[in-house]
Amino acid sequence: MDTNQKAQGRLSTIKRHLTSAVTQYQVPNQKSSLKYSLDYPDSPLTLDDRKFYEENGYLVVKNLFSAEELDVYAKRFQEICEGKVKVPGMVVMRDVAIAKSEFVSGQKAVTKIQEYQNDEVMFQYCRNKDMLRYVESLVGHNIAAMHTMLINKPPDPGTKSSRHPLHQDLHYFPFRPADRICASWTAMEHVHRGNGCLVVIPGSHKEGRLRVHKYPDWEGGVNKFYHGIQDYDPNEKLSYLEMQAGDTVFFHPLLVHGSGTNTTNGFRKAISCHFASSDCHIIDDANSEHEELANELKEQYRKKLGDQVSNISFGEAWSFKGRIVQGERTNLGLEY
Repeated sequence: MDTNQKAQGRLSTIKRHLTSAVTQYQVPNQKSSLKYSLDYPDSPLTLDDRKFYEENGYLVVKNLFSAEELDVYAKRFQEICEGKVKVPGMVVMRDVAIAKSEFVSGQKAVTKIQEYQNDEVMFQYCRNKDMLRYVESLVGHNIAAMHTMLINKPPDPGTKSSRHPLHQDLHYFPFRPADRICASWTAMEHVHRGNGCLVVIPGSHKEGRLRVHKYPDWEGGVNKFYHGIQDYDPNEKLSYLEMQAGDTVFFHPLLVHGSGTNTTNGFRKAISCHFASSDCHIIDDANSEHEELANELKEQYRKKLGDQVSNISFGEAWSFKGRIVQGERTNLGLEY
């Protein structure tokens, strides 16, 4: 076999490997006119789904999680509330006005846990393969789970402190581009207007701007970091997302959304994650729209961890906060 034939043989081998790689990781169609989703050949999103997300900024997928899966997360949450499980880095939040705990007598109600990425039981939610197929179609192949929560909205004592003001999630995130970030929010039980379902302003993501956020002036008090938009127009159309257990809504980080008061006698649970392409970049929080929030968070870090963390920027704190769930780490997330 002469040199030319050997070269042709090596070229054929390279082509076969490239073809195999493309089959395993199919690149989305970049010629699509749709801005907020990616046209992967094997995406679970139909064209109508993509158009709905494009127009409204959210999409509800029915029955994405089974009752058995949700029960695992609910039991783990109870173990955390009872102190049977300690998770490094997890933040446990309690309502400013709810004195009665769901599980432990003599304690204020746990209304939310955040940063459960170090708990392998809870983190199964973020690794769900069926859910990640939807996430990939919205953020891309390299996916980092950047912010994790289980929300436990308590029955309101009359102060309306159980509501969450209208806000945009991008207010809390110093990474961009916004179009390669999405939230997943899964109902763990029947969620309806009576127990404070999500409420959204359809299409508000298309404004492409981060509105001004402040603490609302509510008589009953406001929970820590429950910031709300300040330029809400009461004439803006609201949609109430009533969902059954296992239903999951995906939404854009600029979509204006919140949740109402829980007027029932029980707690309302949902589990959530904010995903981002690991290709996203950190922005400088100095002189940015995040500056006030960054200062508030730094003060919280200082109280808990001491003055040695005062030099850590808002962006730096997020750089290694996430965890890779698919693909590779490029800028965001950790691989472990």
